[in-house]
Amino acid sequence: MQNTFAANRSRLPRAPIARFFGPAAHLLNPLLIRVAGTRLIPLWAIVRHRGRRSSRTYETPVAIGHKGDALFIPLPFGTTADWIRNVIAARGCIVVWNGREHEMVEPEIVDEQLGRAAFNPIEASLLRALGIKGILRLRFAESSQDFHEVTRH
Repeated sequence: MQNTFAANRSRLPRAPIARFFGPAAHLLNPLLIRVAGTRLIPLWAIVRHRGRRSSRTYETPVAIGHKGDALFIPLPFGTTADWIRNVIAARGCIVVWNGREHEMVEPEIVDEQLGRAAFNPIEASLLRALGIKGILRLRFAESSQDFHEVTRH
């Protein structure tokens, strides 16, 4: 089984849970932005990315897992969400996580088995139960101080 997909060719479907959260996103996202990325809730982060056409800066709250030199973001809305396409087109983004900004590079869609390894067993089971198939892997930029601090542990 292949563990990664070509980021520009993969198209994973929306998870069934997206039917519920999709319509509620415009209400939930402003609330999540307030707590995501803080040390209080390490499961949530903010992806800061630039629009492909507008060049406008956007912030998207996401669930996040960490393993080694990378952060992993489940994709309940599939791989065609604008924020994912923006991150892949730019070949990176800024992730606000645990109270700090992290420069992230090399976005890649990975299969669910590889991506779930970055989450604890309860979180991984929840991802499976919610039908989330795709996970975005982002690596810490090597030039970043964060890369050296996070990969030491």
